[in-house]
Amino acid sequence: MRVPLPWLGEHVRLPEGASAAEVAADLVRVGLEEEGVHGGDVTGPLVVGRVLSAEPEPQKNGKTINWCSVDVGAHGPDGPDGPTREPRGIVCGAHNFGPGDLVVVALPGAVLPGPFPIASRRTYGHVSDGMICSARELGLGEDHDGILVLTRLGVDLDGVEPGHDAVELLGLRQETVEVNVTPDRGYCLSVRGVAREYAHATGAAFRDPVDDLVPPAATEAGWPVRLADDAPLRGRAGCDRFVARVVRGIDPTAPTPFWLQRRLVQAGMRPISLAVDVTNYVMLALGQPLHAYDAALLSGPVVVRRARAGERLTTLDGVDRALDPEDLLITDSGDGSYGAEGSRVLGLAGVMGGADTEVSGATRDVLLEAAHFDAVSTGRTARRHRLASEASRRFERGVDPLLAPAAAELAVRLLTEHGGGTPDPAWTDLRELPEPTVVSLDPTYPERLVGVAYSADEVVATLEQVGCTVERWWTELTGTPRRETLAVTPPSWRPDLTGPADLVEEVARLRGYADIPERVPTPPPGAGLTAAQRAVRRVREHLVSRGLVEVLSYPFVSAASHDALGLPEDDPRRRALRLLNPLSDEQPEMRTNVLATLLDTASRNLGRGEGDLAVFEVGAVVRPSAEPVSAGVPGVAQRPSATELAALDAAVPSQPRHLAAVLAGAAEPAGWQGPGRAAAWDDAVDVARQAVAAAGTTLTVRPAEQAPWHPGRCAELLVTAGGPDPRPAVVGHAGELHPRVCQALGLPARTCAVELDLDAVLDAALDAGADRVVQAQPLSRHPLAKEDLALVAALDVPAAAVEAALVAGAGDLLEGIRLFDVYTGPQVAEGHRSLAYALRFRAPDRTLTAEEVTAARDGALRAAEAVGARLRS
Repeated sequence: MRVPLPWLGEHVRLPEGASAAEVAADLVRVGLEEEGVHGGDVTGPLVVGRVLSAEPEPQKNGKTINWCSVDVGAHGPDGPDGPTREPRGIVCGAHNFGPGDLVVVALPGAVLPGPFPIASRRTYGHVSDGMICSARELGLGEDHDGILVLTRLGVDLDGVEPGHDAVELLGLRQETVEVNVTPDRGYCLSVRGVAREYAHATGAAFRDPVDDLVPPAATEAGWPVRLADDAPLRGRAGCDRFVARVVRGIDPTAPTPFWLQRRLVQAGMRPISLAVDVTNYVMLALGQPLHAYDAALLSGPVVVRRARAGERLTTLDGVDRALDPEDLLITDSGDGSYGAEGSRVLGLAGVMGGADTEVSGATRDVLLEAAHFDAVSTGRTARRHRLASEASRRFERGVDPLLAPAAAELAVRLLTEHGGGTPDPAWTDLRELPEPTVVSLDPTYPERLVGVAYSADEVVATLEQVGCTVERWWTELTGTPRRETLAVTPPSWRPDLTGPADLVEEVARLRGYADIPERVPTPPPGAGLTAAQRAVRRVREHLVSRGLVEVLSYPFVSAASHDALGLPEDDPRRRALRLLNPLSDEQPEMRTNVLATLLDTASRNLGRGEGDLAVFEVGAVVRPSAEPVSAGVPGVAQRPSATELAALDAAVPSQPRHLAAVLAGAAEPAGWQGPGRAAAWDDAVDVARQAVAAAGTTLTVRPAEQAPWHPGRCAELLVTAGGPDPRPAVVGHAGELHPRVCQALGLPARTCAVELDLDAVLDAALDAGADRVVQAQPLSRHPLAKEDLALVAALDVPAAAVEAALVAGAGDLLEGIRLFDVYTGPQVAEGHRSLAYALRFRAPDRTLTAEEVTAARDGALRAAEAVGARLRS
C-alpha cells in the first residue's frame, strides 16, 4: 500500500517536516513492514513554459520533430549578465500540443526521476535547450505518448505565468511511503487504516474521515436490490450488506481534478475517468471497494446470487469467462430479452464488473455499489478465475461491513462537486449482518503468553486503543480467589480478532515488540542426526570435496519439460502431480525427476558465462500412483479420526529423495600442466560411484538405454539390497545426455548427467550395516604381492560383472583391484575386448607364499570364467 504523506497528514498529525523514511520507521514498530519510499526525487530548475511556436520538421528517418520556441519567463538562455527573458529553443518529438499551451519544461541542470539529468545538447540540427516533459518523465503516471499540457490537466492555473515553479505547482516534492500489509491487516489497505496505525505507533491524534461522512437516512424507494444467495459457503452469506446510490446528470466531459489524479498516481493507480477515478479514490482513502454502473444500461432490480450452470461473463479486462456455481454474481434482468429478474450477469461480486454496463464517455447517470462480500467466497472466485483485483485483494482480507454508507457518501459528494451530478434523495441499504463476536480473555493471559508483565489496566487500555469494546467482570467461587475476565468485542474493521491469542498479539504489538525479552530456548535432549541424515551429509560433503557445487532449484515444471527430456509417452515419469494453485501457470506440475529442474539451472549458468560446470542437487521428487487416490476433506469441527488420518496419509504420493548431477565443459582445465580433458560419460558414472561409496555401499554398473541419456553411452546403476533375499536393484542411471536433449535445453554437446534414487541407496547401505561403528584395523607390515590379469570377454559382458567375479574368487587375501586397460583390436576376436586388471594381495600377519598367491589368482580366474571371461593368450 502506497500512502502519500500529505494525504496521510489529513487524518493524523505528522511532525513538522517529517520525511517518508521517518514515517515508515514509525509504522514498522507496529508491524507494517517498509517496502520503499517514492517521490521527492525531482531536483533543479523545472518551470512552467508557454509554447510560442512549434514548427514541424520531417527527418530522413521518417520521423517528424517539432522545433519549439518556449517562453520560460525569467529562466531564458544565459546572456552576458545572466539569464534573460528570451524564449528557449527545444526539440520535441510529441505532437499533442501547440502554440499557447502551458507545458512543463525541465531546464539544463534539472534531474528527473530515474535519475535522468537534463542538459543542452545538439540534436536534429538544433541545440535543444531543455526538455518539454510528459507525465511519465515527471513521475506523474505512465502516459508517455504525449506532452503534459497543464491547461488540460485540471490543475488550478490562476496566477500561473511562464517561469512559475512547476515542482511546487504539481506537488513533485511530495513523498510516498510504501508498506507491506500482511493478510490479517486488510484495513491497512487504505489511508484511513495506515493513519490509525501511525497514531498507535506515535500517539499522534487520529481524525477518522468517516465521522464527517454521515449520509441521509436510507429509504425504501431507492434502487431495488435483492440478496438471493441460496448456496452460502460455510453457512455464511456471500453478501450481507449492499448500499446502492444513484447520481444523475453527470457531465461526461468533466475531468478528474488534478489533485485527485495526483493521489491516484502516487498510490500506484492510473487515472481513467471521473467516475472510475472517484471509486478508486474512495477505495484507497477508506478501504471500501466501490463499483460504478452506467444506470441507463441497467434494467430491473439488482440481484446478488450464485452462478448457474452454463453462464458466462465478459469482464472489464475483455476476457470471456465460464462461471462456476460457487461464483457470487451481481445481476439484473437486462433489456427484456434475458427474461426473468436477475437473469443477466453484471459482474463477479467483489472481484470485477462486466463489460456490458461499465461507465463510458457517454455515461450521465451512475449507480454506485458499496457492498460487503464474504472473504472466503471472494478469494475463491478470484483464484478460480486467476483474476486478482484491488477489490478482491481487500475483500478477501476483510472489509469493514459498517463502512459502505460512508464510502458511498464520499463518492456521491465527489461526483456532484466535480461532475455536476445530482444524487437521488432515495437510496438503498440492505443489511443482513451477523452479530459481532465477543471474545473472552483472561487478563493474565498476555503475560503468560508473551513473558512481559502487563497489568489488567494496561491490557484493557491497549485493546480499547485498538478499537475494541471491553467489559470487565469478576467471578467468585467458594474456596477460590476472585477472578477477573474481560469480554472483548473487536471493532468492525478487525475481522481477524477471533480468539484470545489474537488479542494478546495486539497487546504485544502496541505495547512494543522491543519490550519482549530475548531468551534462547533450551533445546530438548535428543539423539542427534539419524543414520540417514548422517549418510546424506556424507554424500553432500564428499561431492563438494570433489569440486561439485550444490544448487537448489524450484521443484515445479511444465508438461513440456517431459518432451525436452525425450521421455517416451508411456514413461511413468510423465505422470506428474498437477497443482491446483501453482506459483506460475507455466510450471503447474511437481517434478518427477531432479534432472528436469537441475538441467534448467545448468543451462542458466552456462548462458551467463560459466563455461565449465559441475553441479549437483539433493531433493525430493513426487511420484503419484497410476490410479488417483482421494481422501476427501475432513471436517473442522473436531480432530480427524484415525481412519481419516490414515486415508490422508494414503493419498499423499510417494516423494523419494533423489540425487542428480550435471557435468559440462572441461573436467580438467587446460593449462601449463597439459591440454586438459572434457567431461565424459564415465565422469558421471564416477560421481555416482563416489556418492554411493560415501553412503556406505558399493555400486554395480551395466549398460542400458534410458531417456534422457544417449543410447550406448548410458549406464544402469545398481546396488545390492540387504535382507533375507539380497538382489541387485536399479537405483539410477548415468552417462552422456542425448544430443536432442542438449539442443532442446541449450546445453553444450556431450553434457553428462547422473540421477540416483538416494533413498534406495541409503536403505541398501543401512541394511548392509553402513552406519555401524567401524573397528580400525592395523596396517600390515608385510610385503604386497602383485598379479596382473588380461582377460578376454564378449562386449555384452559388463566389466563390473567381471570385476565382481574376480573379487569373489580371489578371497580374503585380495587387498585391491583396478581396471587399468581396455583394448579392442586385431589381437582380440571380433565382438570381444580385453580387460586388464591389477590385483594386489597381502596378508595382515605374514608374508604370502608363492603358492598362496597362485591359489588366490587361480580362484579369481575360475570365477571370471564363470561369467564369460577367459585369460588372454
